[in-house]
Amino acid sequence: MTWPGPIVDAHHHFWDLSLGKHAWLSPEPGREMVFGDPAPLYRDYLPEDLRRDAAGAKLVASVHVEAGWDRADPVGETRWLEALAVRTGLPTAIVAYAPLDDPRVGAVLEAHMAASPRLRGVRFIVSWHEDPRRRFVERADWMADRQWREGFARLAPLGLSFDLMLYPGQMADAARLAADFPDTRIILNHVGSPVDRDPEGMARWRRGLSELAAQPNVALKISDPVAYDHDWTLDSLRPVVAACLDAFGPQRCLFGSDFPVAGLHATYAQCVAALDRLTSDLAASDRQAIFHDNAVRLYRLHGL
Repeated sequence: MTWPGPIVDAHHHFWDLSLGKHAWLSPEPGREMVFGDPAPLYRDYLPEDLRRDAAGAKLVASVHVEAGWDRADPVGETRWLEALAVRTGLPTAIVAYAPLDDPRVGAVLEAHMAASPRLRGVRFIVSWHEDPRRRFVERADWMADRQWREGFARLAPLGLSFDLMLYPGQMADAARLAADFPDTRIILNHVGSPVDRDPEGMARWRRGLSELAAQPNVALKISDPVAYDHDWTLDSLRPVVAACLDAFGPQRCLFGSDFPVAGLHATYAQCVAALDRLTSDLAASDRQAIFHDNAVRLYRLHGL
């Protein structure tokens, strides 16, 4: 059983290692990241690879989310992606990196928009964890930083959304951010990164989902739940997906593959089939919303 309808993949990444723009994709023996051993990712990943991985699914559009491109040249990624999309048809939309803490971020955002009509939003990862091995950033307080918030305030007037990647311990801060900027659409990545799998950690994650879901401008991507559940089964994913749907409802949840990163622990077909099975009791219109319609609405992909 797999979802037979159209799919918008609301979260994936492309890279061409020959460009030398992704320092984190340089081989480092023995390196381990929170989602596992990154060694299998040290290869190009381009539209033909996504189409091959998604063969059998009705992939009609995709959203590229910034992939750790050289921070000194953030607009370079958008220019490269625009040329890629013109040539291959993917990605359909772009979520770029912008240095929200930089007083000159306004010029960067304008340059992104000038570089591609596909630009829809920004991601600035704020994932900080008490365990240094799980951190993506060295500061826990980005969302409270005055200069960062001034940069964040520039998004809504430009019609840009914000992709939010964080850990559950930061969700209360993120809920306050959403309340302070109610006109900014915020899209939570990777089911909120439930990395602490003990009962206390999962309870904290569920509480955080509820706090974020109380803000109407927040939506959630059911993307790469296997990043934190490497030996996953349908039974282990079931309470995670159920908690997401209970908190946000099917009209604020959307599918994203997080390929090729999710490919460390699942095939594309398995990602689609698992979500299909775990939403099989929903109405067809709700499933259509999760796999397609919500991404079209949130990322303004109208006309598909």
